[in-house]
Amino acid sequence: MLSPSNPAELSEALREAADGGRTIALTGNATKRLMAGPVEPAEVEISTLSMRRVIEYEPRDLTISVDAGLSWRELSGLLAENRQMVPLDPPYGDNATVGGVIAANTSGPRRRLYGSARDLVIGMQFATLQGKLAHSGGMVVKNVAGLDMAKLMIGSFGTLAAIAVVNFKLMPVPEVERSFLLPFDSIAAAMGARNRILQSPLQPAAIDLLNPPAGATVGNRAWLLALRTGGNLSAADRYEREFAQLADGVAYEDHRQQTLWAHMENFTPKFLARHADGAVVRASCTLKVLEAVMASFEGPAVARAGSGVCYGYFEETGAAVAWLAGAVKRGWKAVIEFAPDSRRQSLELWPSPGNDFAIMQRIKNLFDPSNLLNRGRLYRRI
Repeated sequence: MLSPSNPAELSEALREAADGGRTIALTGNATKRLMAGPVEPAEVEISTLSMRRVIEYEPRDLTISVDAGLSWRELSGLLAENRQMVPLDPPYGDNATVGGVIAANTSGPRRRLYGSARDLVIGMQFATLQGKLAHSGGMVVKNVAGLDMAKLMIGSFGTLAAIAVVNFKLMPVPEVERSFLLPFDSIAAAMGARNRILQSPLQPAAIDLLNPPAGATVGNRAWLLALRTGGNLSAADRYEREFAQLADGVAYEDHRQQTLWAHMENFTPKFLARHADGAVVRASCTLKVLEAVMASFEGPAVARAGSGVCYGYFEETGAAVAWLAGAVKRGWKAVIEFAPDSRRQSLELWPSPGNDFAIMQRIKNLFDPSNLLNRGRLYRRI
């Protein structure tokens, strides 16, 4: 395994391998080995774990630039000292690297208010197979004109180039945070409450929906809305008054709400740790269709109910395959996001990639015409 310590060494390692026509596997801390496509055997393995610098941090400008191998936990801890954050809330955040979070485009509950990596990444440096270091964006929140190449790297699972440096715009931590769990006896009632929340002038940072099997993991086997709010004390009190009109819920503060959201962010890793043949499907849908998608799951399911992203959890991969076949027939956009290594080699993980897939293939051919880099990691399609 090669462990470059800076972007220049990373680009040189890629060039040498590509010049020799050798297949390449990029890795960080390998927290998402079970995500997307299988990790195919490669002749050269390159790790970013030795690239851990904080290159530039300007708290007053709300920007930071870091190496891709820096741990997400270390980044979050550094920012917390100045009451700042990159609120992506990725699963596996305790052990994942910055590059891994961005390459997989993972996010969590607060995506609804703050957006995904494409909204929070303002610049990037990445290494190509030609041994070049390409720059996109910078350290200013609004500085990109024309094509933003960094956007291509986000969610590419390392199939185009190697992310070396990531620049983020930062968000201030709210003065007061308060969270709520509201129980409902039916999904229709929960959706009615969600709709009222979306129409309210006060907007929570997170609106997660748990079905009864998922609710049981937090001690209430009901349809639950998990809500995360932030602002000043007056705003927090107003949230509590308004939510009290929707259901007889529970309010959380301090360490109790931190425990709640850590549970939500890591629902997937915890589930997969308990089920060796477990699989997770992800469906992207409109807010209107979300109710039907969530009602289709028999096992645990969690939705970003204000964003239209649903996650269904299956103790056996075969059940996930059957669900996905039904989802395709109903016209839902869905993938098998996590599955065991032994099963992903033969599964159709991404049955309906969409009309823009041909463009994605052409981009892959521009960056990696010999298909050397992270082969098959993009759901076995690229």
